[in-house]
Amino acid sequence: MYDFAVVGVGPAGARFARRAAAAGHDVLALERGQIGTPLACSGHVSTDLWQFTGDGARGNLLQNEVRGARFHVDGPGSDAYPFYRDEPVSNVVDRVELDRHLADLAREAGADVREGHRVTDVEERADRVVLTAAGPDETHEFAAKLVAGCDGPRSRVRDALSLPEPDEFLHGVLAFDDDPDHDDFVDVHLTAPTFFAWRIPRGDAGVEYGLAAPPGEAVKRHFDDLVADYGVSVSHRCSGAIPVGPPDRVTADRAFLLGDAAAQTKPFTGGGILYGMRCADHAAREIDPDHPSTVAAYERAWRRDIATDQQLGHWIRRAYSLPEPVQHAGLKTFSGEIGVHMDRPTSVFSTEHLRAMLSR
Repeated sequence: MYDFAVVGVGPAGARFARRAAAAGHDVLALERGQIGTPLACSGHVSTDLWQFTGDGARGNLLQNEVRGARFHVDGPGSDAYPFYRDEPVSNVVDRVELDRHLADLAREAGADVREGHRVTDVEERADRVVLTAAGPDETHEFAAKLVAGCDGPRSRVRDALSLPEPDEFLHGVLAFDDDPDHDDFVDVHLTAPTFFAWRIPRGDAGVEYGLAAPPGEAVKRHFDDLVADYGVSVSHRCSGAIPVGPPDRVTADRAFLLGDAAAQTKPFTGGGILYGMRCADHAAREIDPDHPSTVAAYERAWRRDIATDQQLGHWIRRAYSLPEPVQHAGLKTFSGEIGVHMDRPTSVFSTEHLRAMLSR
């Protein structure tokens, strides 16, 4: 019997598997298909990413450095309000290879990482959790003391154990233009209903275009309008659900959720790579597989870490739907050099941001 069974080997699952295995636990990690595919998430992340990767990762994964964002109330060609720093504030990375790199780190730490194993059932028992998984050739049963549900916004683990869902799911669309672009600013368009659209230069890898909005808001049409306004042809289109707003509980007797399955995401961007890995570290520190009640300590720890930033992030998101004159006035007032960390809205109160504001 394994100490932990990890369902889903994205960033959160791979990070937890690595940390738990490094701590001496016997870890099984199952991915339904090939790790990193299909792509359904942006590769635009804060520079904090490199704290979670191995030696040489930056040189292999980095596609572009970004030092600011241009905000548009309307489409391309409209007035732009820049927010920036003198040094890079974020990086664009190869998202598929990032997942594979993090999974390799979990293997190196001793985790048993298996691709092509789709979990079809999860059963909590008094002394273990039993997982049924369809493998490449046959169906298997695995037993573990605890299970980590890291299997994305439509989590099978969450559904099987009747854990509550996130507050909402947005519908996100991504596509890519292959023409190289080394610009160090991303473009953000406050044109999608209740959320936003974006353009991210990826260096030699081209440009990423994306849009997210609540389901039923004609997401495809809004996205087609975005790329048409830019006058580009895109390929490699993909889409997926973006969970926003964590439920009141992400743990069961012998289970816990991580990453998108727990809606450990930024409400104002939908990104969850760094939040998910930070929460995975809390899980690895707090949860003892021989004492299942320690999942409660994990529940408290991750909420202490990101709850305030998530709450403030909800307020930021509400500004996306303010009347256009108000958006123009607000962006004009606050645009310029900033000292805000892209993962921590609470850094708007930092001395670094105050110093940047006063230096304008």
